[in-house]
Order: sequence, then C-alpha cells, then structure tokens
Amino acid sequence: MLVYAGDTGEKWGYFDAPLLAGLGVDVDSHGKMPDVVLHFTAKNWLLLVESVTSHGPVDGKRHAELARLFAGSTAGLVYVTAFPNRSIMGRYLGEIAWETEVWVADAPSHLIHFNGVRFLGPDSTE
Repeated sequence: MLVYAGDTGEKWGYFDAPLLAGLGVDVDSHGKMPDVVLHFTAKNWLLLVESVTSHGPVDGKRHAELARLFAGSTAGLVYVTAFPNRSIMGRYLGEIAWETEVWVADAPSHLIHFNGVRFLGPDSTE
C-alpha cells in the first residue's frame, strides 16, 4: 500500500499521513523523507525506498537518518535502494549500507540482500 511518494517539483507528491501516524510515525515537513514509502501489510513492514538517481543509495548516513525519522514505527523497517540497472548499481556498490536491500528495475522480480546470513541457503528449485 502506498504511504508516500515524493515529487521532484513538490516534496510531498502523495502522503497518507493518517496511515503513517497509525503505524507510530509522525513526520513534519522538514523531515527528509525517502523517495517512496510502502506498507507491506502482510508482514507489517514499511519499505523505505530511495531512488539512486535522486539522492544516491541508502548508505550508512542515510540509513541512520531514516532510522531516526521512522524510530516510532510499529512496523518493521526495510531499507531499499532502487537502481535502473546493474551497471549503474556497480558504481555505488561501495556505498550501499549493510542491512539493506537493492532492487534493480531491469530485473524487477529479484532483490539483492546486503544482510549477511539471513537469506543464506540453497535455491529451492535445485
């Protein structure tokens, strides 16, 4: 469910403030919102998505900023950097923070996990 989508011309392009407040998060107009916030209701997660083309990836500094901004959340926080393709992703690999996810538009059904052993295991199709 879409909670927030920034707009290059107007910072608050779409914002469901009551939904976010219901999840324990109150932000003011000075908060540095991510580009997109989605509520994955099945898992009660907030996906905090940054488009690398707007302000860069979720690096250590941005991860800390988002953690502070969403500290009151009753939903789990998932930090995601979105890239148009893997070639552009390669330019930023050294900056991407651990404990985050990467989504690439030219392979939309896949995620890259910078999360250690949490997802380590065999492919179930083998």
